[in-house]
Amino acid sequence: MDIGASIESSGEAKKSKSKTPRKSKDAQLLKQKSPAEFFADNKNIAGFDNPGKCLYTTVRELVENALDSAESISELPFIEITIEEIGRSKFNSMIGLAHHERVDEALYDDFETAKAREKRLAKEARLQEIQAKNAALGKKGKAPAAAKPVKSREASYYRVTCKDNGRGMPHDDIPNMFGRVLSGTKYGLKQTRGKFGLGAKMALIWSKMSTGLPIEILSSMKSQGFSSFCRLDIDINKNIPHIHVHEKRENKEKWHGAEIQIVIEGNWTTYRSKILHYMRQMAVITPYAQFLFKFLSESPDKNVTVRFARRTDIMPPAPLETKYHPSAVDLLLIKRLISETSKQNLLQFLQHEFVNVGKAHAERLIGEMGTDFSPKMPVKSLTAQQIVRIHQLFRQAKFDDPSGECLSPAGEYNLRLGIIKELHPDMVATYSGSAQVFEGHPFMVEAGLSLGGKDVKQGLNIFRFANRIPLLFEQGADVVTRTAVKRINWNNYKINQTQDKIGVFVSIVSTKIPFKGTGKEYIGDDITEIASAVKTAIQQCCNQLKMKIVKRIQAREQQERKRSLNRYIPSATGAIYGVLKEMSRSHASKKRRIEDKDEDLLRQVSAKLVTEETLREKLAEHVEQVDYEMALEYATHAGVNEEPREDIYIPALEGEYKFTDFYSPVFVFRLVH
Repeated sequence: MDIGASIESSGEAKKSKSKTPRKSKDAQLLKQKSPAEFFADNKNIAGFDNPGKCLYTTVRELVENALDSAESISELPFIEITIEEIGRSKFNSMIGLAHHERVDEALYDDFETAKAREKRLAKEARLQEIQAKNAALGKKGKAPAAAKPVKSREASYYRVTCKDNGRGMPHDDIPNMFGRVLSGTKYGLKQTRGKFGLGAKMALIWSKMSTGLPIEILSSMKSQGFSSFCRLDIDINKNIPHIHVHEKRENKEKWHGAEIQIVIEGNWTTYRSKILHYMRQMAVITPYAQFLFKFLSESPDKNVTVRFARRTDIMPPAPLETKYHPSAVDLLLIKRLISETSKQNLLQFLQHEFVNVGKAHAERLIGEMGTDFSPKMPVKSLTAQQIVRIHQLFRQAKFDDPSGECLSPAGEYNLRLGIIKELHPDMVATYSGSAQVFEGHPFMVEAGLSLGGKDVKQGLNIFRFANRIPLLFEQGADVVTRTAVKRINWNNYKINQTQDKIGVFVSIVSTKIPFKGTGKEYIGDDITEIASAVKTAIQQCCNQLKMKIVKRIQAREQQERKRSLNRYIPSATGAIYGVLKEMSRSHASKKRRIEDKDEDLLRQVSAKLVTEETLREKLAEHVEQVDYEMALEYATHAGVNEEPREDIYIPALEGEYKFTDFYSPVFVFRLVH
């Protein structure tokens, strides 16, 4: 073999090897996450921060979905929520795990060493000794806190069930409605309680992460002659439902609605007050709904049952889906609207896909876009540069503000009823503002203000609602809280901010609520339009209450004045009667000539026809007359032209006497009609 040839061949071999692509040491594999996997890794974004918050958020999402479902068919909502505590042994049997005794106690988190136990018992003994000495000396003070025992981090499990009388769900859609994240029926420009397609799906993800148990759904629609049962969980990596059972069942009761049951890890102890507070606030903003809340504990003495009764059968109108305002769109949205529109040319597209753009206005806009545009040009043929030009013109041109016809506020009537039903205040004032605009989206602000009430603390008690759902967290940064605390001078309205029991209720509805984060916890204070509308609404309520408070103060002063005068009647009566008796004796002894009128009075005193009691009654009548005249004088100055009404009764002509109240509403109604 030729050596040169061999060297050449070996060189070619080396060259061929060097041409083989090698992976760089710095190269990284490109990975992709499904939406379900993303939210599982970042569950705090959706309000699933810890077991207690997870239990609260699960209840909240199920209740809000149930309300939306009932309201969508104009059905008065009746919602049952049950939280059932599940012990460790019961949970193990549910997942098929056999009972196992501990072998190595020191391995567990709640293990206490002999030294730690001795130290804890010694501390408890010292505390008991101090308490006994204080008791012997008669000292009253705060009892010393006992040493805290070692707590286990063992999880607590709960079965959450929510049943409603709403629309129900189509049989074939149930798996995707619960097992596919970012899929739902609430997308679009519309006032809705939910917006992100998470809700119950996030609860299912938490259930899969904490218990591994599937969710169970029973649903029935009015149009169906059967009910649908589905048991499923979610494939987090693929973001698709994993169906265990999906079948049709007989529906003899003709029931319609949905019943959802899910088992999750939670903490009832720490979030009990938040959950009950949420239910109470939901009863305030939806007095037309009836809620039955139950907590079932393994210890029956810890069970809780609360019924929030329906107060009215008047429901707000259902919110309507609307079109986008030109000032509220961006480039991506314009491209999506072009791809989804059924209109052929640019003129029709502008006229029918946006609000407040009529035919004449659309033609003017097209004329302003440039020579490359014409009314009849196919909308699908628009280039990227032309779409940018449309977007620029939308940002610069003048458009009428969108109306608030698509919104569905709770209404002053429902808001007032809800406040009275749940708080039982002494005074209530409500106000509903007109529609305003923020970044092309209409919004409305309603407010209520109450003084006094049951279970209301002194100071400001702020209740915040957005699209008719209560907001309980991040209160300090919310626009309502900051406005009520910093921008309202309560003293100007005769309200004591620290001592009075003040309830501040503010409800904001819009096609787009500018929440800070997907957890829907609070609305920022950086939006001038919303902050101004909130302040105006609260001030309007304050003005209403101020009038009532002033009248109450004047009535109290009048009563106090009358009470003061009545207090001096006995002393004045005794003094005056003593003078009259002395004068009557002097007249009888000296036989002085006095006027006939005075002589008659003194003669009546001598004959005891006028007694001290008679004089006291006359003085009391005089006080009443003076008080009446002063009240009448005030009413005249305040603009009341008629005297206070008095009841007038007319006896019947024959038979037994029956009295007619001329000022009764029934009489007035009959008289008018």
